[in-house]
This record gives sequence, C-alpha cells and structure tokens, in this order.
Amino acid sequence: MPERLNWDREGRSWPNRDASRFVEAAGLTWHVQEMGEAEEGRPLLLLVHGTGATTHSWGAIMPILARHFCVVAMDLPGHGFTDKPAPERLSMPGMAKDLAALLAVLDIEPEMVVGHSAGAAILMRMCLDGLAHPSLLVSLNGALLPLSGMAGQFFSPVAKVMARSTLSAHFFSWSASVDRRSVTRLIDGTGSKLPRRDIEWYELLARNTGHVWAAINMMANWELGPLERDMAKLRTPLVLVAAGEDRSISPQTAFRVKEIIPAAEVEYVTGLGHLAHEEDPQVIADLFLRLARTHAILG
Repeated sequence: MPERLNWDREGRSWPNRDASRFVEAAGLTWHVQEMGEAEEGRPLLLLVHGTGATTHSWGAIMPILARHFCVVAMDLPGHGFTDKPAPERLSMPGMAKDLAALLAVLDIEPEMVVGHSAGAAILMRMCLDGLAHPSLLVSLNGALLPLSGMAGQFFSPVAKVMARSTLSAHFFSWSASVDRRSVTRLIDGTGSKLPRRDIEWYELLARNTGHVWAAINMMANWELGPLERDMAKLRTPLVLVAAGEDRSISPQTAFRVKEIIPAAEVEYVTGLGHLAHEEDPQVIADLFLRLARTHAILG
C-alpha cells in the first residue's frame, strides 16, 4: 500500500504546524489541528475538508476563527498525514464512523460543524446517523447530491476501476511531478484562483501516492444516493453556502437540497469558486461568524 506523507519531511513547514498533534482512534493515527483558547463558554467548531485536501485547506481561515471558537480540524483517513484504512472504509458511512470515533477519543462535541465539498456529506451522514449532534451544520459548496447525466454514469465506475490497482495512484503522482501545470489546471477548473504558494500544497499532495490512493478510493466508494434519500430526515439546522463561481459543484445543488429540506438556509456568495475559503478566508470567516451569531452559538 502506498505510503502517506512524512511529518518530519513534508510537514516541516505545514500550515499551522504548531497546532498539530497525532491521535490514535479507530485503529488509525490521525493528524489533528486544534486552535483557540479553551475558555469557558467558547463554542467548539469542527472543520472537515473534502476529497483530496487536508488541514492545509483551512490554513488561513483557522487563525481567524480561533479568535472566537475552539477550532478542530483533521486530515481525513488516508489523506495527508493520517493513516490509510482498508479501501472499503473510505466510504461515506465508513468515514462518518471513523470520524465519530476520533471525536470520542478527543472527548469533544462540536456545537458548529463545517464541511467543505465531500466533508459536508460526511457531516450530514453523521448527523443523520446520530453520530454527531451539533447546533448547526454548514455545508460549504457541499457535494450532497449524485452527479447527474453522463457524468454520474461515468464517474463512479471509472473510479472503481482505477482503485483496483495502486498503479493508478503512482501514475497520477508521476504525472503531477512531470507536468507541474497539471495541478494548476485542476485548481483553475474549480473556479477558484489561488496564489502560487497555496497551489504548491496541492502539488505536494498530488505527488504523494498514498494521498492520491486515498482520494481515488474515496471516490470509488462514494455513494450519494442513500444520503439523498435520507436527507429529508435531517433535524440539524442546515445552512448551504453556495459560491457563484464554483465549477466543481454547481451552486444550484444548494437550491436543490433546499427543495428536499425546506427548513435549510441558502447563503449565496458571489465572486468565489469551489475553494472559496482558501480564496478569501476573511469573507468566509465573517460569514461563518454571522451564522454562528444568528443561530445563537456565539453571543
């Protein structure tokens, strides 16, 4: 099985490195970041990244949020510096259970949870299955519904074929090493414009076969149909943040989810793409703070 990133090597200049520690849970060693003073009455905020990302995705926004919250983020299983599980555990229910096990070891119950892209789906699954009980769930460009049309028919079967062999991960990592523009093109394809230093983090991840292996297997095991069927049962207050320039997850997805969950709120953000929290961390942090106050999580 491909090796994950090495903390003593690739992690030497990791964003918010001083906030990092490693925690054993669900048979895995997790890379966890915690920031913000644990003052009495300060709410706990959990951040969950999407497929192919890590804690670095929250690197700029975490210090802003930590002025108001105790903030916790982690690398999902197989991503970044967290151990890789068996491939079948990289499903939505599997990752929801493993993340719940991590929260139990950390002995935390977040009052507000934010998931980006696939991270939003994991958090919704946790809420539906009684694995988390936050006062507010925020979906940031959430990948909450199955892909439609030809994309939906093509995407998962191809990922399943690729996941059968580690050669796919080696090939993608090799390609990222040979053609440095390939990662920039992928980022541009999300509708987001990131500075060169931020793109370099994704290049580092793309060159690591273990990280790529996890992303491929996560996509191969990803089934959004059951989530779509169950989401009408969600009782956790939900805010759907949709960025107008997102070319990975159509902003219309948020409005389609609201049709299923009429009580959900939609926040439409203009001028930003799929990686909105990396493009303009202050704007997105201000939005999260406003939502926390509106829902009486912050005073």
